[in-house]
Amino acid sequence: MTDAEDRKPQSDEARSAFVHPSGLMAPADSESSTTSEFAVPDGLAVPKSGTESETTSEFALPDGLDVAPPPAHEPEGSAFSTPRTYSARQAAAFTPPTGVPLVRLTKDVPWQDRMRTMLRMPVTERPAPEPVQRHDESGPAVPRVLDLSLRIGELLLAGGEGAEDVEAAMFAVCRAYGLDRCEPNVTFTLLAVSYQPSLVDDPVTASRTVRRRSPDYTRLAAVYQLVDDLSDDETHVSLEEAYRRLAEIRRNRHPYPGWALTAASGLLAGSASVLVGGGLLVFVAAAVGAMLGDRLAWLCAGRGLPEFYQFTVAATPPAAIGVALTLAHADVKASAVITGGLFALLPGRALVAGVQDGLTGFYITASARLLEVLYFFVGIVIGVLTVLYFGVQLGANLVPDAALVGDPQPVLQIAASLGLSLAFAVLLQQERSTVLVVTLNGGVAWVVYGAMHYTGDISPVASTAVAAGVVGLFGQLLARYRFASALPYTTAAIGPLLPGSATYFGLLGIAQNEVDSGLTSLTKAVALAMAIAIGVNLGSEISRLFLRIGSAEKRRAAKRTRGF
Repeated sequence: MTDAEDRKPQSDEARSAFVHPSGLMAPADSESSTTSEFAVPDGLAVPKSGTESETTSEFALPDGLDVAPPPAHEPEGSAFSTPRTYSARQAAAFTPPTGVPLVRLTKDVPWQDRMRTMLRMPVTERPAPEPVQRHDESGPAVPRVLDLSLRIGELLLAGGEGAEDVEAAMFAVCRAYGLDRCEPNVTFTLLAVSYQPSLVDDPVTASRTVRRRSPDYTRLAAVYQLVDDLSDDETHVSLEEAYRRLAEIRRNRHPYPGWALTAASGLLAGSASVLVGGGLLVFVAAAVGAMLGDRLAWLCAGRGLPEFYQFTVAATPPAAIGVALTLAHADVKASAVITGGLFALLPGRALVAGVQDGLTGFYITASARLLEVLYFFVGIVIGVLTVLYFGVQLGANLVPDAALVGDPQPVLQIAASLGLSLAFAVLLQQERSTVLVVTLNGGVAWVVYGAMHYTGDISPVASTAVAAGVVGLFGQLLARYRFASALPYTTAAIGPLLPGSATYFGLLGIAQNEVDSGLTSLTKAVALAMAIAIGVNLGSEISRLFLRIGSAEKRRAAKRTRGF
């Protein structure tokens, strides 16, 4: 071959992209090396064409394409072969042919139980939403729905509701308007809710800060009624109507005037002094001291002082009256006067809410609430301890045993417990329709405590825990019967169980330089407070055992970590 022939252009076949390079062995069947996207994988059996359904199917193979029959045994690793580890006995481990069982929630139970059940489920296992509030074809206004849920959550959290119930209310509002992929988050002062339309869309997040807290259970009940109407499939509430009702709830005045609140604080302190063995004069002295402290606290609040100083100032008049009666050598139990004043100041509501948040897994909110209780308690300690210190220096003979009940008087003490619960309900701005019920619940709590402690000679901590459990049980059942919050039925009822006398004995021991006995009494007061909070929460959880939530599985809770 000459040089000219070497420079001659080669044929199209020689330059074809499908020609194997020199030295590379070609496969025996050149057609198997095709990379057409219409090729069928090996082993897939395709019937021959000829029927009408096959010729018109969009998945039909082109004419002339022959498919080899499947081999008798699939090679190891094929996508169409059965795994070697598969066993027919373990077939239940795979997703069943009928799919995962649908989780159905009974609609005749309160909305807070249904929402709480879904919040404790993983997002992928929650049932599909059934929007009960109609909207236009463009769908709900997501920012407005999130804002409505935040405003409702703010009123509930500011009113003293637990973090779990606040999340349930926010989640119920979102689901009522068709927003199922919502995740509410509640802390002590911050509310947040996030909504993700789909797995590929960006989430929408909104937040709101709670800066002011005021116990108003009438407003709390109205908010619960609004959420209940939103969750009801037979009641249509548009976004505009929901905002209007929410504005009315904010504008509503308190059901009781200021003078009624002052009188209630006096009744509370006087009733508490009778519970620890006081008489008529002690009742009047404790009531006067508590009313003076309440007016001083209102004056400090009007000047913008923090609540810490308000509690400190409110604790001084009852202690001062008790010390003055002792210096005057009056034949009264001055310790009962001071103890009654402490009953009107102990933050039982915040304590129960803090322990409840801790038991339900909201540890940040629980820590903040308990720290708030600690600050209030320190303020009370400073106010009372200052007065007691000066009283001891002036020669006041304060005997701790003088406040102890000598012979129990069941009828008088039951009446005092009813009066104490009634006054506590008024101070919490409860609806007038619930005052009688919570008053009777408080009387039942004291009967249980008195029967166990005075008659059965059982320790006060155990007696308090059982009595608080009865309060929580009855309160939750009453709340579920009326589809309302449980706080108006439980908070005021625990008033007779508050550790007022143990707190006073501890402070008096410290003032008299008996630090050991004082710390022992304060430790007992803390134990009684924890018994009240845990008992109320345990009674609430026991009440849910009688409620049929309706899910396919039982309500899930966090498993014990065993230290991992």
